[in-house]
Amino acid sequence: MVNIVLVILLMAIITYLIRVLPLVLIRREIKNPIIKSFLHYVPYVTLSVMTFPAILSATNVIWSSIAALVVAVLLSLKGFKLPVVAGVACLVVFLVELIPF
Repeated sequence: MVNIVLVILLMAIITYLIRVLPLVLIRREIKNPIIKSFLHYVPYVTLSVMTFPAILSATNVIWSSIAALVVAVLLSLKGFKLPVVAGVACLVVFLVELIPF
């Protein structure tokens, strides 16, 4: 019981420090273009890193996940809106899982 409380307390402190230290240490505007570019892409990379494994493990058959991922990427690159891409990806998963392997 004591170990669990200690772990939770330690996690809370680390989370707090990660959020507060940038505010305390960086007081002026960031002018370095490399750092600004890096910080600009952090949200996109974080979202991708969280989403990609979830896509591949969302179905029972890995091939349906891969097929839906390929179709979704191609449709999004063609400029289709998110509801269309998501709907077609779901349809692809359904159709691929009908095929017996």
